Amino acid sequence: MAGSSSVSGSPCGACKFLRRKCIIGCVFAPYFSHEQGATHFAAIHKVFGASNVSKLLAHLPVSDRCEAAVTISYEAQARLQDPIYGCVSHIFALQQQVS
Repeated sequence: MAGSSSVSGSPCGACKFLRRKCIIGCVFAPYFSHEQGATHFAAIHKVFGASNVSKLLAHLPVSDRCEAAVTISYEAQARLQDPIYGCVSHIFALQQQVS
């Protein structure tokens, strides 16, 4: 995903989407780049809320945060496509292919 906002001088994608200043140590900065992160974060914010995701990432060990951010992003996209089943609909579709 991307580097910190302090390196590039631009807000991370999450802070860009939220229209706020990206501070050093921003929990979103390593996972949502300035270039593409705002698009990915829009779905996450709509489905889960920025505050909830911030709390979730902050409570995870740093070593698990990247995988969590990718998973949350995937689930948010799936929930927008299928609000009831989310990523489970993808699992059902894959099961049908192998059955």
